[in-house]
Amino acid sequence: MEQKKTANKDLILREKLALQRTVLANQSTFLAFLRTSMYFLIAGLSLRNLLKIENSLLIEIALFITSFVIFVFGTVNYFKHKKSILENKKHIGDYQLEYYKL
Repeated sequence: MEQKKTANKDLILREKLALQRTVLANQSTFLAFLRTSMYFLIAGLSLRNLLKIENSLLIEIALFITSFVIFVFGTVNYFKHKKSILENKKHIGDYQLEYYKL
């Protein structure tokens, strides 16, 4: 009986730690999208000063649009996964109920 309590408690801890790692991975992925978006934005802002190209305005606009699309995609991706993580968090309670009944 004591072995089962310890096993359930370890299982709960492992699942909580796994969820924390998943949250951190989701945040890291969002920051990677943000960083990439900022790179495209900075490239668009500095293009005119670095290169003397005709029609550089078109390239700048393309880089700005790409930056915006990456930012929006990263934000949507972050909140979609955050919602999924929060929905899966309640499954830990299944083991807790079993643990507290013992």
